[in-house]
Amino acid sequence: MSVEAAVLTLANCADEPIHVPAAIQPHGALLALRAGRLACWSENALQRLGCRCEPGLRPAELGLPASVLKTVERLMLEAAEQDGLASAAVMCLEDEVFDLVVHQHAGHMLLEFEQRSAANDDVSAFALMAHRAMERLKKAPDIPALLSRLVNEVRALTGFDRVMAYRFRHDLSGDVVAEAVRDDLMPYLGRRYPASDIPAQARQLYVLNSLRLIADVGYQPVPLVVQDGDAPLDLTHAVLRSVSPIHVEYLQNMGVGASMSVSIVVAGELWGMVACHHMAPRQVPYSVRMSCDVLAQVVSASVQTLQSREQAGRRADAAALVAALAADLSHADDLLPALAAHAPALRRVFEADALVLAQGPRLRVVGDPAPPLPVAQAMLDTLAFRATSVLAIDDVASWPAELQPRLDGWVGALLLPVDQVTQSRLLLLRREQVHTVRWGGQPEKLVRIGPLGPRLTPRGSFAEWRETVRGRSVPWDALVLHFATELFNQVQRASLVRHAETESARQQLLAILGHDLRDPLQAIHMVAGLLRQDDQVPRLVSRLEASSRRMQRLISQVLDFSRVDAGLQLGSVREPVDLVALIEDLAEESRLGHPDVPLLLGLGAHRPARVLGDPGRLAQLVGNLLGNARHHGRQGTPVELVLSTDATTPKVWRLAVRNVAPPIEPDAVANLFQATRQRSGQTARNRDGLGLGLYIASRIAAEHGAELTYGYEAPHVVFTLCIPALD
Repeated sequence: MSVEAAVLTLANCADEPIHVPAAIQPHGALLALRAGRLACWSENALQRLGCRCEPGLRPAELGLPASVLKTVERLMLEAAEQDGLASAAVMCLEDEVFDLVVHQHAGHMLLEFEQRSAANDDVSAFALMAHRAMERLKKAPDIPALLSRLVNEVRALTGFDRVMAYRFRHDLSGDVVAEAVRDDLMPYLGRRYPASDIPAQARQLYVLNSLRLIADVGYQPVPLVVQDGDAPLDLTHAVLRSVSPIHVEYLQNMGVGASMSVSIVVAGELWGMVACHHMAPRQVPYSVRMSCDVLAQVVSASVQTLQSREQAGRRADAAALVAALAADLSHADDLLPALAAHAPALRRVFEADALVLAQGPRLRVVGDPAPPLPVAQAMLDTLAFRATSVLAIDDVASWPAELQPRLDGWVGALLLPVDQVTQSRLLLLRREQVHTVRWGGQPEKLVRIGPLGPRLTPRGSFAEWRETVRGRSVPWDALVLHFATELFNQVQRASLVRHAETESARQQLLAILGHDLRDPLQAIHMVAGLLRQDDQVPRLVSRLEASSRRMQRLISQVLDFSRVDAGLQLGSVREPVDLVALIEDLAEESRLGHPDVPLLLGLGAHRPARVLGDPGRLAQLVGNLLGNARHHGRQGTPVELVLSTDATTPKVWRLAVRNVAPPIEPDAVANLFQATRQRSGQTARNRDGLGLGLYIASRIAAEHGAELTYGYEAPHVVFTLCIPALD
């Protein structure tokens, strides 16, 4: 559709004043009273009713027969008391039978005399049929069965050639989901009609006035006589209201001779519609139409009940999941397996095809099929910076252009940030829904030039037109988004509780380490000094000193972790430091304390190797790397410390600490420099570690503008420190 056509869509359809058409259909006549006096009438009123039509006349002055006048006055009184609801009666006038329908709206009392084509005894039989129809509708087990029964019952009541039930989608297009049709007509079941077939103001009118009849599509409208200066008469609730010429043209293009539509309104919204078509003109009595309207109201109530029942079940499942997940996450030491344990329930409640669970750089994908890990990581990286709460997308166009070719059909995503501190995230995925839409004619409309200038015309062909839809997933409906918001709020609260408990435990631990252990350690040192003077207990002394040094090291690491975790710097002073001298001192200390672990130094001719830093903190960094190599290296193999530089980075010292060992598992590598509890890969000689050494080392490196990395050069595990040279 061109830009001009889009503009005309708004001007020609959405703004058409269909509630004030200034005309009625010709199978009846209309009188409108204001303050009890005649203010407006249809031009055919004199011919149809044989009454006087002059402004200001009271009902008794119109010249209507006494019996008719009595009926008019009774219905006017009822309508005035019913706040807009219509009152109706059957009456005879000029040897013709009329349905008189009276209602009050917008300051006017409208009297509509609609000529009846069926005999009274025929109409009476419809009451029993309608009652039986309601009983059958109430027993429908689900929505498809309900709509199927509805179209059959309405066709039996009205005799229309075709009765269809539409169900509107989220984009306001409508699917024909049930149909009762004459055998020789082409069925429309399964076809979809675009939202533009029912403009916005028509949808609003269909909610206000739930039933519309066009007895003869080829009718000539009868104008209303309105006094100069009066506003157009509002016919929102009128049964004889003339319809839009565009809608008449639409029906003519379909070959329809008469039409009736009944709204299915659920929770105040136009949920669906019953559309009735006849290939020739057909007048349906008002009482029969009201029976159809009652059937539609029964269906509306049943739909709401069935949907509420379904939603209640979904809400119960979601509530159970949210409660269980929040409880587990509030006490979980590792969020990733805690989330993974609920993967089946998450997929079911959120109707997701796959899940991506992430904690920092760790990633787990659940689903069959599921996107590859690199694609899942790229999706998370793309969405992470956009979401501080729930984020939902359902089409390929919402992804960056460079990522779209890699998605491989995974276009729907719902992201929940689970824990900002641990960078834990949950990504629910839906696959692209490639499907063929059977449109009832090509959806686009044409722009034509008419007497009033350019206007948008309805579709001229209703032959089936197929379109393959790609690049979209099933949208995340409002209920799923509600579940997501509830889950997000609950896990955020659980996260706060967990971190508060962790902080409380940390403070208690620091108090114990800082107060209760320092005094005993000092006493141990003093006793060890006294025992050293006794030549009979050298081994006991060495063991005592080694244990106290280990305890001091653990305390220092925990205290350092506490400072970093609180957002503080480790605390250092900067001065020139010779790395060669520092490494040689640490090597000598290691040889004395661990004579069973050989050390090989590769310092070359680098003397001095000056850097700017805190000598104590740098010694702690290198000491942690050295201790890590001793504990994890293969027994009997040397630990190597190699200092080097290269031509590409002459202003950077590179210290490699190497030990013979198997490569570290990929899952462990992802958290190698994170503050974690003891890892599964610890050796028997490292059971007393807290897993903080590499974390503290990486923070010291960062504070010195240095970089600490891991690599594997078979058969060596290698940790490399790159630190800026001073000169």
